[in-house]
Amino acid sequence: MQPHQLNPAIEPQFEAVNDFIINHLGSNVPLVEKIGHYIVESGGKRIRPLLVLLAANAAGYQGTAHISLAAIIEFIHTATLLHDDVVDNSDLRRGKDTANAKWGNAPSVLVGDFLYSRAFQILVDIGSMEIMSVISNATNVIAEGEVLQLLNTKNPDTTEEAYMQVILGKTAMLFEAATEAGAILAESTTDEREALRLYGLHLGIAFQLIDDVMDYLSTAEEMGKNVGDDLAEGKATLPLIHAMRAGSEEQRLLVRQAIRKGGLDDLQPIMNIVKETGAIEYTQEKAQTEVDAAIDALSALPDSSFKETLIQLANIAVKRKN
Repeated sequence: MQPHQLNPAIEPQFEAVNDFIINHLGSNVPLVEKIGHYIVESGGKRIRPLLVLLAANAAGYQGTAHISLAAIIEFIHTATLLHDDVVDNSDLRRGKDTANAKWGNAPSVLVGDFLYSRAFQILVDIGSMEIMSVISNATNVIAEGEVLQLLNTKNPDTTEEAYMQVILGKTAMLFEAATEAGAILAESTTDEREALRLYGLHLGIAFQLIDDVMDYLSTAEEMGKNVGDDLAEGKATLPLIHAMRAGSEEQRLLVRQAIRKGGLDDLQPIMNIVKETGAIEYTQEKAQTEVDAAIDALSALPDSSFKETLIQLANIAVKRKN
């Protein structure tokens, strides 16, 4: 079951978001449309736009602007994927060739820019300065998070605190913006807005932590991307940070060396070390703590089927394999 199918009331709204996205990919430049359609239609669960819909409904929203707001969040997310794949030199995403593998780096970056600008065109139409403030700030923080991650690449001395700062920026910030913007659109109370903001923040952290675990547990078929991508790119994610901290001196040195040089030459030994040192369980426990915090934050919201779906979505986040 796809996440949007958890709540029948959301399904038609979710389909409306998909239609809105497709209808707003138009451009006078054929390649822009071609790449835009390719990346947008290449699968994915569209968790972030779904969060906009659920947050707005949970806060009692009755209008239709949440459809365009959800599309904005997806456009921004898609733009970050296009840019990330270029930076990481990735060739597989969601089980398909990345846009940069098919068309090259320059077109991918520029179409990412197009999607960012299209998102802000739509945002102007919504006409809320509060929502614009939240989303523009989030976009800025996401960019900072990506730069910070780049600076930490091939650095085995990256601390857990530094790693958490990266994922707060590059992943959790858009989750937080999605749920907070939905609450603002619904003109919710201060308490409800803060509850939904915190829910998005903690869920986003959990989501990324599980992503990092899957790099050492799942198959390429399950993930839709290559196993060991993080290691190949020299990213010191939490499983590796904990493995260096908890492993023997020999294990620590091997992990440090693998991070420094990148590549996949040491993938199997590193995967063994990650499992032997309890790094998988440690990261999963961290993710569960974040999910618990996300669910606790929702106590400020009135009971509804949408609130229940938000809780279900959080629990699914720590059990997923893709």
